[in-house]
Amino acid sequence: MKQTLILGNIITMDEKRPFAKAALVKDGTFAYIGSAEEAKRLVGSDAQVLDYGNNFIYPGFIEAHCHGHFAGDRAVGQANLMQAGLTDYAKYREIIKDFIASNPQRGFYIAAGWVENDEYVSKAYLDDICSDKPLIMQTGGGHSMLLNTRALEWAGIDAAYAKKYGYDEVHVDANGEPDGYICERPVVEILPKIPVTLEDGKRYLLVWQQFALSSGYTAVGDAGAELFYRESPQAYHELEQEGRLKLRTYAYSLTPDNVADPKAEVARVAAKRAAFSGEYFQFIGIKAFLDGVTEAHTGWQNQDYLDQPGYHGVERFNDHDKMVDLLVEADKEGLSVHVHAEGGGATHFMLGCIEDAEKITGDMDQRNVLAHLHYVADEDIRRMAATRSIPAVAPLWSPAVPGVYDQEVAYVGKELAHQGYPVKSFCDAGANVVFHSDYPISPMMNVKYSIYMAEKRAAPEGFLGITGNTQRNVEEAITREQSLRAMTINVARQFHQEHRMGSIEFGKIANMTVFDCDFLHDDIEKVAQANIIATIVDGEEVFKA
Repeated sequence: MKQTLILGNIITMDEKRPFAKAALVKDGTFAYIGSAEEAKRLVGSDAQVLDYGNNFIYPGFIEAHCHGHFAGDRAVGQANLMQAGLTDYAKYREIIKDFIASNPQRGFYIAAGWVENDEYVSKAYLDDICSDKPLIMQTGGGHSMLLNTRALEWAGIDAAYAKKYGYDEVHVDANGEPDGYICERPVVEILPKIPVTLEDGKRYLLVWQQFALSSGYTAVGDAGAELFYRESPQAYHELEQEGRLKLRTYAYSLTPDNVADPKAEVARVAAKRAAFSGEYFQFIGIKAFLDGVTEAHTGWQNQDYLDQPGYHGVERFNDHDKMVDLLVEADKEGLSVHVHAEGGGATHFMLGCIEDAEKITGDMDQRNVLAHLHYVADEDIRRMAATRSIPAVAPLWSPAVPGVYDQEVAYVGKELAHQGYPVKSFCDAGANVVFHSDYPISPMMNVKYSIYMAEKRAAPEGFLGITGNTQRNVEEAITREQSLRAMTINVARQFHQEHRMGSIEFGKIANMTVFDCDFLHDDIEKVAQANIIATIVDGEEVFKA
């Protein structure tokens, strides 16, 4: 029997025993939590000892909604535009040209992290950079992209394609020909067609795993495992079979908008669960897109956009009966439904579907997830808790970032923009709130900044080069303990894994993260400067600073 003695200031997230000085791990699970003296008495002479001194030990942090393959791909397989600042098309051009020059053997190029500004660019911008191979420039948010002429040809995007999807999603020039800009459904259709080998897919997942573990995360939710690479489940599965997968991943399988046959779709996901699920990768539900994002005018709002009267966004999955059927069939298989709901209209629609499904199933514990929740009406916050649906919120998105916030005000009005990204209201209503980053759609996945922004509702001074007052709706600030729960035990509940992880308790998996900061009691400005010391999975150090 392998034993490990872990010493330090332990914050357990167990209400019965919130603090401890030692934990004893046997064969990857907690065998004792309590005093250092008792743990030393119980441990064998050949046990490994991990002594973290005055540092603070937490349950392994858990990310509720991210994209593993895409994170690894952006890290090593694409030109990273995020380093250019918010909106600098001249700098983008330099970064893309340098990437192409460094990778001449590639037959296909992608640049990611583009942030749009008032200057409209078309395929001509990319043709000037690369005209002989397909080149795609994707927004940081992932819902829009620009294609050069070769990429349009590769994707089969022509005038007929634009007419099929509509000109809100496929922009055209004065002659009715696609100008290179697409968003929403065409993007989701094209992404998994981008050529990737299985070995590349596995390499991307390992790069992603290292980033997540080095950031203090021991488990994650992959929201649409096949969204960016259709063979991603196979890549996860092979890595687990090879003993190389350490980051526990709970996946939601991507479903088409207004899926034709919900029963058959659930059967498909159940078959994938049987084929690919193991200890470190498993399917737990289905992912659907209800809408897009406000900054692209595709978030499904409760009201019209101020700058486009008569238009309230893109309704992607908007068939009430099919969503109800999907929820009911998923429930029969023990699966949940996880939706992208950015605008208030999308959230209102989904909660109506969940209410009707619960009348059929009688199951008030399916743990369906609504992620992003940029704008939410008060009545829908109450309905979220009443249906026991899970709000996946993003404190990292809550600051009123200059430029970005001004755009929100122009699109939805100052009052609604100020109310964006509620958190405390969900907690007060009694919902099981979880934090997510949507990494790498967001530029970071970060424990300390999530805690800071959840309390301050503002970015730390100088964060990502942002200056000035960024505080938004401080009434939605929450406590440090609520933040820690939203990154540990609450996410474990989302995955139906609260009996195995999310707190440091007897019999649970020995996943822990060590920081040099007391997140509960240290000054909030010190929290923003915290450093990770180590990440522990199954009682073993998998990252050490």
